[in-house]
Amino acid sequence: MNFHRSPITFVSQVNLKVQNLERSIVFYKEVIGFKVLEQSSSSATLSADGKTALLSLEQPDHVVPKQGRTTGLYHFALLLPQRTDLARIVQHFRANGVQFGSSDHLVSEALYLSDPDGNGIEIYVDREPAEWSWSNGEVEMTVDPLNFIDLLALVTQQSWNGLPSETVMGHIHLHVSELEKTEEFYIRGLGFEVVNRFGTQALFISDGKYHHHIGLNTWNGVGAPTPHANSAGLESFTLMLSSEEKKSKIIAQLRGIGAAVKEESGSIVTTDPSGNRIRLAAQK
Repeated sequence: MNFHRSPITFVSQVNLKVQNLERSIVFYKEVIGFKVLEQSSSSATLSADGKTALLSLEQPDHVVPKQGRTTGLYHFALLLPQRTDLARIVQHFRANGVQFGSSDHLVSEALYLSDPDGNGIEIYVDREPAEWSWSNGEVEMTVDPLNFIDLLALVTQQSWNGLPSETVMGHIHLHVSELEKTEEFYIRGLGFEVVNRFGTQALFISDGKYHHHIGLNTWNGVGAPTPHANSAGLESFTLMLSSEEKKSKIIAQLRGIGAAVKEESGSIVTTDPSGNRIRLAAQK
């Protein structure tokens, strides 16, 4: 099953604020492997296939560095189509001295690094859904060492050539200030379901029984404040809904729980209880 197309609700794009646009474009092209879709003096849109926007970068006026111990982005996650793609990017990182972390989550194998502004990035590949283990409606996930010997055995002589065109925005993981109201917003408002409770400090939620489209944690502290509007970090992320009818239903659900929904430059924007901005879009 494809968990990143209609009728599933999924994260289609992440929008970041950066301190130095040119520096960020170089990083995302040369280190991560994006293509530039559009660019202006203060913003750029990036793509894996040259057609579909996955990431946007904006350099605000009077931008300030990313603030610690606030709500906002923990990481966004790029999902690669094949395990060999993950092996190739490991080789690319090693050849270019890129520092990164790694983990085997049972449902997936992942690499972790940060961009020049400290925005977290995950690059991962899923195991087959038939291999995921479910119990009482929750999917088993863990943090085990990645088996690099096994992974790199897949690599042939074919050189790394950027992100594969089938790469999608797999999920987003957010710092939030608390979990009770946050759960209500994402479950009753946006229509996701909880698929894993990671102790008392994190929730993983999804649509269509994916292992997670969104992660939510209080690791920056319960009551963590919203960052300054001009600080580097998350501007917003876009949720792709299956239809205009689904979008109208979600808007009604959000308003039903008292969440603010507004139109902003032609798009519908809502904000979770921790100040994370979400744009609602519908499949054409």
